[in-house]
Amino acid sequence: MLYPDQNSWREATNRRVALFGMSGLGKTHLSNLLRDSGEWFHYSVDFRIGTRYMGEHIVDNFKREAMRNPFLRELLMSDSIYIASNITFENLSPLSTYLGKPGAPDRGGIGIEEYQHRQSLHRIAEVSATEDVAVFAAKAQDIYGYPHFVADCSGSLCEVVDADNPADPVMSTLAATTLPVWIEGTEAHVEELVRRFDKAPKPMYYSPAFLGRIWRTYLEKTGTSPESVDPDDFIRWGFRQLVEHRLPIYRKMAEVWGITVAADEVAAVKNAHDFVELVADRLPKA
Repeated sequence: MLYPDQNSWREATNRRVALFGMSGLGKTHLSNLLRDSGEWFHYSVDFRIGTRYMGEHIVDNFKREAMRNPFLRELLMSDSIYIASNITFENLSPLSTYLGKPGAPDRGGIGIEEYQHRQSLHRIAEVSATEDVAVFAAKAQDIYGYPHFVADCSGSLCEVVDADNPADPVMSTLAATTLPVWIEGTEAHVEELVRRFDKAPKPMYYSPAFLGRIWRTYLEKTGTSPESVDPDDFIRWGFRQLVEHRLPIYRKMAEVWGITVAADEVAAVKNAHDFVELVADRLPKA
């Protein structure tokens, strides 16, 4: 690991970490806390995906919808208005909206082939944005003068790596630049994530194999045709399966490339010093 023991971590003048795990367990909260200390540069993989790699696709989708409205169409065609994505670290809705949900268009869904196409674009973007961590870790110090760096990885990082391959290119690149830190939740946390998701289901990224499996199973289980699937019902039905699918992958990633901290421990972190000590406790003694 980049920091093989507690002393090397505590004494480092340039600490670099990459937080990963399920969305909703504290990655962004912890990243914001570290950034607010004034000494940590915060790099958001999802923000990078939605700006550098998916920004044009997102805006084109906005324009496609606007062109269906005669009033907006005329203004767009005459260059009287422009449409842009206002994506931020705190508001990633433009990216989620583009990903969409598979199912009946009259229920807000998109066709499964178009959905799979958008998923493939997201996969390429996530790999690239994660590999960019190395570039921004260097920029943070060389250009902006930040001594420390935190990468807030996408919740779907586990979907674009092969945890059984110690030479996986994405994780090898990430671990060469940062200390990967998995934020692990308890069963109670999982239940809370499921409850939140059921209340407000949001678009997700799935690995192609997992998506294909749950899509086929859902159609067989419900006897529904692809064109009549209720998008929200499908992603609600698949969410717990997604969590159960991801947990062992996260665990293997932490075992091979990094360390594990508990979500409850992250919630108790009040400042950057607390975080430094939490990580140190998970590293071997010299």
